[in-house]
Amino acid sequence: MTLKQQIKTSFPGFVLWTHKVRGILAFYFFGMPSKRLKVIGITGTNGKTTTAHMIVKILEESGERVGMLSTTTFQIGAKSWTNKTNMTTMSPFKVQKLLKEMVNAGCTYAVMEVTSHAIKQFRNWGIRYAAVAMTNVTHEHLDYHKTFDDYVKVKTELFATRPKIAVANMDDPNYKQFLRFTAQKHLTYSQSTKADITARKILPSADGTIFTLTTPTYQLTISLHLPALFNVSNALCAAAIAYGLDLSGDVIKKGLESVLNIPGRLEKVEKGQDFCVIIDYAVTPDSLEKLYSTLKPGVRGKMIAVLGSCGDRDKTKRPIMGSVAGRYNDYVVVTDEDPYTEDPNEIIEQVASGVPRGKKDKKMVLGEDYYKIGERRGGIRKALELAQRGDLVIITGMGAQEFRVVGNKKEPWNERKVIEEELGKLGYNKNA
Repeated sequence: MTLKQQIKTSFPGFVLWTHKVRGILAFYFFGMPSKRLKVIGITGTNGKTTTAHMIVKILEESGERVGMLSTTTFQIGAKSWTNKTNMTTMSPFKVQKLLKEMVNAGCTYAVMEVTSHAIKQFRNWGIRYAAVAMTNVTHEHLDYHKTFDDYVKVKTELFATRPKIAVANMDDPNYKQFLRFTAQKHLTYSQSTKADITARKILPSADGTIFTLTTPTYQLTISLHLPALFNVSNALCAAAIAYGLDLSGDVIKKGLESVLNIPGRLEKVEKGQDFCVIIDYAVTPDSLEKLYSTLKPGVRGKMIAVLGSCGDRDKTKRPIMGSVAGRYNDYVVVTDEDPYTEDPNEIIEQVASGVPRGKKDKKMVLGEDYYKIGERRGGIRKALELAQRGDLVIITGMGAQEFRVVGNKKEPWNERKVIEEELGKLGYNKNA
């Protein structure tokens, strides 16, 4: 155990105090920039990144100059670049610096993802929000929060900042805990029950989803270019925020329909192969379940999953993820991801331990239905070799990340590039 880890373990109260001091110093050092912005904060286990991109598009459609801090992308007005930090909410000094740059660039809105770690560690200290929203709360970060109840409680603290608009997902059983705080407007959204913002007449396809968006005052037909029902939920969240900001239905419709893709989220890789390859960031049992269940009905052939789990994070979810992969897929390849300081082989064993019990009718057999491959490129190669015409290969865990963390070192990694290279070795060389 390093000295830093020993201090964190032995003096947790002192560590949190230092985080708070850093948050306060950053807020004042950069001149309290959030006071000159309308900040929209989005929290939740899954869906934050897509929802953030959607609300940015809606705001831009309304003529606003917007900044964004998301897991995949930083944006200040017309300029955008890849978030290479592998962090959703960065240190308070980096957050406040970017907010100040947004102010200097003439932005009126800032859209940011807010994680439970960021809230607990005061990385967003001092920020006042025009709107906050929760997408969902599922199994994640229990290595840090210890209990699910504490995880939920920390996330609700974003809503305790007295925002003007508070938005919650009624399809999540925890939503009432987020709406018990004061706000000028409380708005709910749902795909399955009566809420302020709902989706009806949902017509999914492999390329997108058409649905009727209903609000208290009007209805809209939305042709969403992103497939999967969970993206309908993300669209409802973005629409609820926009509705609360009094943006018009026409602006909401144009904004949502202008979102064509999100980096590392349901991203297709095509090199002329006769099977489909998709990259997705899914890193929790719930996100895997939604991903696999959404894609499975449209697969003509077999489904092949490639997955792992991040090191130095919640270990309890690993066999559950393996079980989910085993339940939905015909083949499962468990491989390395971001091991950090853990033994990657131990992580693989923990994920793989859940795979055989995923199937109810037939136990998966190691070496026939599922594989354990220590090197990630090799795991991807194995899945591509297994694929035949009409199959679907789903590679999860890394998304659009630009590096992997092995030990205390960052190793360059581009999932799309690796897949394209391995497809090329198999003879698929057509440009997408």
